[in-house]
Amino acid sequence: MEGYPRPDFQRSDLHWESLNGPWDFVFDDKDVGLHDGWQQSGISRKSDKRTIHVPYVFQCSASGIHERGVHEVLWYERQIQDLRSAAQRQRGDRLLVRFGAADYEAKIWLDGQYVGEHQGGHVPFDIDLTEAVAFSGSTKSHRLTVRVFDSASDLSQPRGKQFWGPQSESIFYTPSSGIWQSVWLESVPRLRIADSSHGTTILSHNVDLGAIDARIAVQGRRTQVKCMIELEIRLAGILVSRSDRREVPRDEAFVQFNHNMRLSPEPPDLPPLELTRETALLGDRTFWRNGIALWSPEHPTLYDLTIRLFDSDNTLLDIVHTTTGMRSLTWNRGDGTFRLNNRPYFQALLLDQGYWPDTLMTPPSQDALKQDILLQKSLGFNGCRKHQKVEDPAFLYWADKLGFLVWGEMASCHNFSVTGCERFEKEWLESVKRDINHPSLVCWTPVNESWGYGELEKNARQRDHLRSLYYQTRFLDPSRPVNDNCGWEHVVTDLSTFHDYADAKGMAERCTDLQSIFARGRGMFLPPLHGPSPGKEDPGSRHVKGAPVMCTEFGGVNVDVAGRNDEGRKGNWGYSTATDGKDLLGRFEELMMAVVREGDVCGVVWTQFADVEQEANGLVTAERVPKMEVEACRMVVEKVKGRYFGRLRAFG
Repeated sequence: MEGYPRPDFQRSDLHWESLNGPWDFVFDDKDVGLHDGWQQSGISRKSDKRTIHVPYVFQCSASGIHERGVHEVLWYERQIQDLRSAAQRQRGDRLLVRFGAADYEAKIWLDGQYVGEHQGGHVPFDIDLTEAVAFSGSTKSHRLTVRVFDSASDLSQPRGKQFWGPQSESIFYTPSSGIWQSVWLESVPRLRIADSSHGTTILSHNVDLGAIDARIAVQGRRTQVKCMIELEIRLAGILVSRSDRREVPRDEAFVQFNHNMRLSPEPPDLPPLELTRETALLGDRTFWRNGIALWSPEHPTLYDLTIRLFDSDNTLLDIVHTTTGMRSLTWNRGDGTFRLNNRPYFQALLLDQGYWPDTLMTPPSQDALKQDILLQKSLGFNGCRKHQKVEDPAFLYWADKLGFLVWGEMASCHNFSVTGCERFEKEWLESVKRDINHPSLVCWTPVNESWGYGELEKNARQRDHLRSLYYQTRFLDPSRPVNDNCGWEHVVTDLSTFHDYADAKGMAERCTDLQSIFARGRGMFLPPLHGPSPGKEDPGSRHVKGAPVMCTEFGGVNVDVAGRNDEGRKGNWGYSTATDGKDLLGRFEELMMAVVREGDVCGVVWTQFADVEQEANGLVTAERVPKMEVEACRMVVEKVKGRYFGRLRAFG
């Protein structure tokens, strides 16, 4: 994995070192390591020690281990060095080890000294090594030890599409245990600008006002220490605005900015030449409106933000560079239409599982993420629903830069319990905080198809927890719609989404009108509950009149492959089977047109982007080779968009 792992949030004075690569590695199947003190003695001399290539999980070939058996306790170890200079240590800079994600529970030691732990397999965490390095007294190398526990069968552990067994099956995939995203060392100022996981939010949805709502937070401030923050915004190198230096209040860890993003070129309705030399864009109000550069998949224009932190003597302590895109999302005008930048916008999305043959959930490189987006765009799609996975941050970085809509989703638990709800809720909210600043992210989907909530039809307690997820998400981020339970059994939702894997005839019948959409298949909404006590009462749910309706899973067509369709299509799984690429294209067009023909559905999610193991119903193979002619696919998607917008005009 090349490049700094968080390209969306970088310090000007960046001091970091990748820890990706070979680590010592041991399976601890009898779970004796903690009792026997492996954290103190180390694992390098153990007879069964092996080498694993981080960040690839032991189940995949890229790790160098490539075993599919049940191993729940994993030990990693390697030598590290303090990358801080003498001057950095003297001024008190901190040494962090940063994990993109480790599934599921990680405990960390430095030279045998416990330094921290984290629970949650899909979100990042940092461990401060500064005191442990000083305590060891060594100025050379240090032994970093990580123990990861990942249950193979606990269904209250958020696992998404990872199967609760060692081998993949049906629509579930090979599990990914242990460290599966980048690990790195980084030197940071003691008092520093916090990232989004620690409180910095930049919401850029207020296009009409022409301003961003920025909440810039700090970390590591000692009691009573004064500090100030300055925010500078540029567009294509042009200075848009620079704030005054604002003191961080003593009783808060952040400063609020409502900052102007509007340029005033001459004439005011045209963008400056520094921004574009394409004549076609000069009068395009989807690109430039009233001094604001608008972000969209067609024109992914980003503003550059520089955040500076000063102490009370105006000494510069920290500088961070990030970006934002000005774009508004509207889903609640009551006309069934989703709008981007106040204009109706049809979301043509792919279900993207984010798996690769040799690396499983870990992208082979940051460029692989970029290429996935470019390939999906070439097929005609303007976004994806990342399914049951919190994707590597570099994916959203490229989605911002390339112009690609993303729906954020968590990996579900598969049973309902207090433990499962607590685990899921913690990770979900951490994932929202991690990704909240990306303009490409346009919808939050905490739960899929009632996974983990199997008794919603009769259980008020399960409904209450889904409601709590909806409202907590809305509290953190009022700027995006929340799709509470994608597919059916909505409890409270901004979008009415449904899943249906019928053939073209069945989809056409279902999408005849809203009544047919809501009545067919698994119930999209829930009936009221009546019971002898308040805890068993529930008002139920229903479609909010005028809310956008979207078909967020359908299709699932695989292509017949000789020798792979035996045993009930075990090795070539799909909801239906095409004979070849031409047949696939025909079915694709029939199904897509069937969904949008009557104009009630304003967005679709085709299942799926790429084949994953035995679930071979992608538009491209697992190796990202298209199964149909790319331009023909793009033309179908354009035809679908044209049909939708044609119906909008017809309705007036």
